[in-house]
This record gives sequence, C-alpha cells and structure tokens, in this order.
Amino acid sequence: QVQLVESGGGLVQAGGSLRLSCAASGSIIGIDTMDWYRQAPGKQRELVARIFTKTSITNYADSVKGRFTISRDNAKNTVYLQMNSLKPEDTAVYYCHIMGFIVKLYDYWGQGTQVTVSS
Repeated sequence: QVQLVESGGGLVQAGGSLRLSCAASGSIIGIDTMDWYRQAPGKQRELVARIFTKTSITNYADSVKGRFTISRDNAKNTVYLQMNSLKPEDTAVYYCHIMGFIVKLYDYWGQGTQVTVSS
C-alpha cells in the first residue's frame, strides 16, 4: 500500500518562507510526475507545480512562478516545494500527488497540509 506523507505546513507572515515535503512510502516504481496542488476555501483544487522525474522538467502555475520551487529526491521518492515571498492568497491546503505507469496508470494523493499566510 502506497502512502504519501506530507509535512512542513504552518502559519507564516506575508513575505516569509515555508518548505513542504512529501515522502512516498511503500513499494512504488515507475513514477512519472510528482506534483503539488492546492485548494483554498470555496475554490477548486489547482495545480501549483509539477516535476517530471525522468527529465527534471518543471512546470509552475503563473501565480507562483519565481517564488516557488519544486524539487525531488528520486532515491527517497520524496518531493519538495520551497515557497518564498509568500502572500495571503497562497493560503490553502496543499496536496502532494504522484502519477506513474506500471502495467497501468496509477496515481496517489497525500492527505494535505495547511498553509496559512497572514497579512
């Protein structure tokens, strides 16, 4: 059974930084992408950042470009999200997500971690 365990959320003042971590436990191979999504109250879940594990190519939502950085440690099946210059509008529950293909497509979600940015 695969589990994604997130950590690093919390309360921070505007302009501050946080680093989120997501570790995949259990037997898992063939991960293609590792993502961070977020969902603010009353809003749809949105993709914040994605990294392709084989090429290290990254994609970011326009709203976080230049402020957030996604990285991963393939050996540890861990993905990170460094968040700098945080704004109150970054307040949301952040979810880790992985997707891959072994025989068939699979994906897993983390339980979410709250990030609150005060003004």
